[in-house]
Amino acid sequence: MTTGALERVIRRARSGRSGTSGPAEHCDLCRAPVADGHRHLLDTESGEALCACRACSLLFTRDAASEGHYRLIPERRVRLDPVPTDGLGVPVGLAYFVPRADGAVIAHYPSPAGATQWEADPAAWRDVVAACPALESLTADVEALLVNTARGRREQWIVPVDDCFRLVAVVRREWRGLSGGDRVWPEIERFFTELTERR
Repeated sequence: MTTGALERVIRRARSGRSGTSGPAEHCDLCRAPVADGHRHLLDTESGEALCACRACSLLFTRDAASEGHYRLIPERRVRLDPVPTDGLGVPVGLAYFVPRADGAVIAHYPSPAGATQWEADPAAWRDVVAACPALESLTADVEALLVNTARGRREQWIVPVDDCFRLVAVVRREWRGLSGGDRVWPEIERFFTELTERR
C-alpha cells in the first residue's frame, strides 16, 4: 500500500466517511478499482504493502503463485493475554515484531521518521513465545506481534503487517516535537480501540 493509500484509509476512518468519497483506490497489480476492506500483498523485495483487488488476491492464496515475491497478507487479528515483553526492549512502549522465514525476528517501532528496526534478541523472543505459545503460529513476513505498553496500557495482538503499517502512518502524521505532542497519543489509543478480533 502506498503512503497515499494509507493516508486515505486513515482519513476515512477518522472522519467517518464512506469509501465512496475522496480519490478512488486501485489494485497495484492490475489497476482495477478496489473497495474498502480489500486485501493487501506484501512485496517481499521492497517490504511494501500493495493494494489487491479480489481477482489478484485470489492468485496469491498459495505462495507458489509468485515464488514468494508477493505474499498475501492474512486478515486474522487475535488479542492476546498480556505476556512479559520487557526483554524485547520496546521503545516508547510501542513496537511490532515480525518473524522471518530464516528464523530471525525483526523488531520495529513507529517513529516520526517511519519504522525504525532492529533484530530482536533470539533468547528474549524464545522466552516470550514460551509464555505465549500462540505466537508459534505467526506466519513469517506477513504477521506480527504488536505490543502497546505506552501510558500504562498492556496490549498484545497478533495482527497482519498492514495493520502495523497503518500504525506507522498514524505516528508519522501526528507526531510533534520530541515527545509526540498532544495529538499522537489520542490517535494511537484510537487505533488500538478500533482493533477488532478476526479469526
